[in-house]
Amino acid sequence: MHVQDTHWSSAAAIASGGGAVSAAVDNGRADGARTTPLRVDAQRNLEHVLRAAREVFGELGYGAPMEDVARRARVGVGTVYRRFPSKDVLVRRIAEEETARLTEQARTALGQEDEPWSALSRFLRTSVASGAGRLLPPQVLRVGVAEEGSAGPAEETRVPQQRSQPGAGELRLVSEPSGAGDDGGAGALLEVVGQLVERARAAGELRPDVSVADVLLVIATAAPSLPDAAQQAAASARLLDILLEGLRSRPA
Repeated sequence: MHVQDTHWSSAAAIASGGGAVSAAVDNGRADGARTTPLRVDAQRNLEHVLRAAREVFGELGYGAPMEDVARRARVGVGTVYRRFPSKDVLVRRIAEEETARLTEQARTALGQEDEPWSALSRFLRTSVASGAGRLLPPQVLRVGVAEEGSAGPAEETRVPQQRSQPGAGELRLVSEPSGAGDDGGAGALLEVVGQLVERARAAGELRPDVSVADVLLVIATAAPSLPDAAQQAAASARLLDILLEGLRSRPA
């Protein structure tokens, strides 16, 4: 199944070289040829567009049109396109920022929590509360269901602690070729989450059949988008409590 539809597939082709794109949009120029700093009003518009994009994509997914982003930012759609020459470039910017945020949250939990289960649950609670799960890049959130006789690992994204031989109905990460060799930081995220998973599993606190794909699916599904902020926070906390109970290993 796919947990999120997106126009991501062409982003890397447009943004050949992720660093160049990040530098370009940071300077407010699509071509990266910065000559002078952004004017105060131009910088303000850029910040409004980025904030609006996070909100709109978080609520509606990456399939939401640029017009919705412009409307939320209270700027003309032309202003959005002056900063980001295509929707794919904007999607890439937002997804990379959220991936970096989640990676840092995972590293913090890994470094500051001595107990393996506390580290994993801290990461999950922090990431769900931030809402970043709704904005992860599609190559992280595209999840396939393995069937009997499927092609197997050759078609899968190779990440730590992923089940190497999925059985029927088990979740697995599936790759989405970008064509540019740049994963937008997804590899680093998968690596550090893999460490959290391995520690909790080795300590006997995580069910042995839980994989990195399952943990990321929890992050994505435990952050519902509701119109009322208080209701959203309460729903997320309650849902995450239930999901954490499902992940935890129980004595036989």
